[in-house]
Amino acid sequence: MAAASEPHGTRYDAIVIGAGIQGSFAAYHLAERGKDTLLLEQFLLPHSRGSSHGQSRIIRSAYPQQHYARMMPESYRLWQRLEARAGTRLYRRTGLLVLGAPGEPEFERWRRAAARRRGPVEQLDAAARRRRFPGFRPRDGGAALWDGAAGLLHADRALRAVQELFRRSGGTLRDGEKVLGIEPGALLAVSTSAGRYRAPRLVIAAGAWSSQLLAPLGLRLPLQPLRVHVCYWKEKVPGSCGLDRPFPCFLALGLPRAPHGIYGLPACEYPGLVKVCYHHGSPVDPDQRDRPAPGDRRPDVALLRRFVGCCLPGLEPEPALLETCLYTNTPDGDFILDRHPKHSNIVIGAGFSGHGFKLAPVVGKLLCELSLGEEPSYSTAPFSISRFPGALRAAL
Repeated sequence: MAAASEPHGTRYDAIVIGAGIQGSFAAYHLAERGKDTLLLEQFLLPHSRGSSHGQSRIIRSAYPQQHYARMMPESYRLWQRLEARAGTRLYRRTGLLVLGAPGEPEFERWRRAAARRRGPVEQLDAAARRRRFPGFRPRDGGAALWDGAAGLLHADRALRAVQELFRRSGGTLRDGEKVLGIEPGALLAVSTSAGRYRAPRLVIAAGAWSSQLLAPLGLRLPLQPLRVHVCYWKEKVPGSCGLDRPFPCFLALGLPRAPHGIYGLPACEYPGLVKVCYHHGSPVDPDQRDRPAPGDRRPDVALLRRFVGCCLPGLEPEPALLETCLYTNTPDGDFILDRHPKHSNIVIGAGFSGHGFKLAPVVGKLLCELSLGEEPSYSTAPFSISRFPGALRAAL
């Protein structure tokens, strides 16, 4: 469907759909490579409708999957380069405490991966953990891994920085323009609510809205948007869990009577409030994210209350503030970074499954390389569309 008007300057070397952190980095890398690039965003910026908003994200070297662990050193370097070029602080080193129980399968997988990498990750027994981090008191003891290079990224600040550097590199960012249609071809056409644009290459990084754009192109990817509650808990003693205290980022894996995937960050977004969340959510239509589900009792918040009450004695066991965020998950939790099976000049970045922000500089680089027809810097085999049989359908 073509829009009614076609503004001046509608031909580009590349178009990127989605100005979240992944799309913004892809556009930035393309512009750095000298490509006249258009970055399209359906909402007016800044906004909190997708997955890239908020003030903080964890960045860590510890990764049980080797394909991500291999990317993390370069991701740290590219974040540092962005900091230097933007002239603003984006990373705070806090360390990451990975809590678990010896012998528990998921925790052991992390421990084996840390031993293989021989990086900045050390093992702590229960006594060492209690001595170094008295604010964490798992009821059943347990061991821990300590990733001393980990910390937090200032997410909103980082997103603004990469978009500003994209503009400085000659890129064009148009927000408030919803994509209405994509016409494949050697010279693609993208129609929006405000215009019609053409380019020989297209990157789709539209987060929870990716499926809506890909279905008319004959692609049915198993992407599941989830609504995730982001909870903040008040310190009992003001200043006890801030960035300048021995209260690091943490991740709980396999603690008795606690589910996998509880994580937290020290107080930094709101004074005196510590972010503690559950890395799971409930299915949602991304356009209806803020509408409560019928009978929604927030079981995730209830399990977080129990965890905070028994393991984090320095926090009030009732959330002081609750926000929402979107994840877009794949069945295996791995990203999708690949070319369209029938239209090789359409590149797709999707399914970041709640752990993609820290890797965005490298993901953007890979999307750029795929779009330019180059050999990717890292193997994209773990991220291929072909791992989902039946994803390619006849175009509607």
